[in-house]
Amino acid sequence: MPITEFLARNAKLYRQETCLTEINLDLQDRHNVIWHEYELIENNPAGEYRREMTWGVFEEKANRFANLLLKRGIKKGDKVAILMMNCLEWLPIYFGILKTGAIAVPLNFRYSAEEIKYCLGLSDTIALIFGPEFIGRLESIYDQIPKVKMLLYAGEGRPSFAESYDRLTANYSSEDPKIQMTDDDDAVIYFSSGTTGFPKAILHTHRSLMSACYTEQKHHGQNREDNFLCIPPLYHTGAKMHWFGSLLSGSKAVLLRGIRPDWILKTVSEEKISNVWLLVPWAQDILDAIDRGDVKLDDYDLSHWRLMHIGAQPVPPSLIHRWKTYFPNHLYDTNYGLSESIGPGCVHLGTENIHKVGAIGVPGYGWEVNIVDEFRIPVAQGQVGELRVKGPGVMKCYYNDPEATAAVLKDGWLLTGDMARMDEDGFIYLVDRKKDVIISGGENLYPVQIEDFLRAHASIKDVAVIGLPDKRLGEIAAAIIELKTGHQCSEEDIEAFCTSLPRYKRPKTIIFDQVPRNPTGKIEKPRLREKYGAMSLVASQMEN
Repeated sequence: MPITEFLARNAKLYRQETCLTEINLDLQDRHNVIWHEYELIENNPAGEYRREMTWGVFEEKANRFANLLLKRGIKKGDKVAILMMNCLEWLPIYFGILKTGAIAVPLNFRYSAEEIKYCLGLSDTIALIFGPEFIGRLESIYDQIPKVKMLLYAGEGRPSFAESYDRLTANYSSEDPKIQMTDDDDAVIYFSSGTTGFPKAILHTHRSLMSACYTEQKHHGQNREDNFLCIPPLYHTGAKMHWFGSLLSGSKAVLLRGIRPDWILKTVSEEKISNVWLLVPWAQDILDAIDRGDVKLDDYDLSHWRLMHIGAQPVPPSLIHRWKTYFPNHLYDTNYGLSESIGPGCVHLGTENIHKVGAIGVPGYGWEVNIVDEFRIPVAQGQVGELRVKGPGVMKCYYNDPEATAAVLKDGWLLTGDMARMDEDGFIYLVDRKKDVIISGGENLYPVQIEDFLRAHASIKDVAVIGLPDKRLGEIAAAIIELKTGHQCSEEDIEAFCTSLPRYKRPKTIIFDQVPRNPTGKIEKPRLREKYGAMSLVASQMEN
């Protein structure tokens, strides 16, 4: 059934109960309060605000937006894009689009104007709703997106080229439009993370969304008493699909605008959070803040916090071992997925398998997984090959790109582009991205393995290993290292630390710099290759 039916069910059963809370602890970001009919609790010294929404209001707002879109000619199969920061408005807008039978198209809030234009064109979007942070970007391209017939603005200070979402929706019915949909109807277009060039448009059906609900709830056991802390961006499959567990169980969730360790711990404490999904850098920041004494765990009531899980990138085992020293009673799970498989869950560690930390885990609920060679033949246990997955959440296609679709969808299986191996117990370990493998002197080097090793160094906050061109070996491994605040380290220190690595795996170049990550936590290696590959090429030419 369409996922919108869960919202209607919750509104009927739990109408007056809070479902979503938005919290912003940043005084500088207060201009983004845009729905004034919600309760606003101010604390002037801290500059914070907190807003709540009930299941009943959530349903009414989604219905009003759906009826507006239908009245304005939006029909089943049309594409409606969302370009907004995380806020209380986001999910009702998303569900309003789905209720029309149209296809929701969430956009990355970090996209440049050119990337926004590209994605709107690629997806055949005909309507766009955007927030105040994007006025400048939209102003520079609104006359260059002829397919987009309707621009709606959510917020104060409406630009002249857009209509007011707030004013228009207030005039439409809050009754469900009751558009007939099936599981096989198209529902959403997400975009690949863009770490390998311009993003691809990933088309999913309502069946995919429903599978995410069931997989998430099965893995993490959300019930009516839970309260999920959602920090990552809602435009991405990760955060939203984890929230789908709250939707299925009719439980609460909190949208926190900010990633400071003290803000996270304060919110967990005051909102009685039970379930938190973190990215690796945020977990690292919390641990570093505790180590430095910037936050003291005794200042917070963390007794309700039962589960911390991480996804979107390989998780260093050293990080989780360190986490358990401070939070020994937390359940922990690793989630693996990609937007093409509707986000997290096609592989997961499982809270009962903490002894296998370092693995991404076993097939998720409803999923099949294996590891194959270049001819799509399963490899022997322990050998490295490409991970492929099969299940109800596999994308329908890359929209408007049959060639790219054919390259990754084979007989119902999705080739992930991730290199992996399986141990004797059936647990899967990521080795690296297929495109990130470094071939140095005929040897395959897997950067993730080297990164995991280096992250165990007491002074290293983050690290990225990339291949740089080399006249003799073809490529060499270069480690870009970001040090913890207040720590000092030299190239010689790193080289000495790496002596326990096999010689061919040791980084040949050490660079101290920040490690760039996209909003979903993935290292932006193309940026690093572009930056340091050019420098390496110049150095090589000078040597010649």
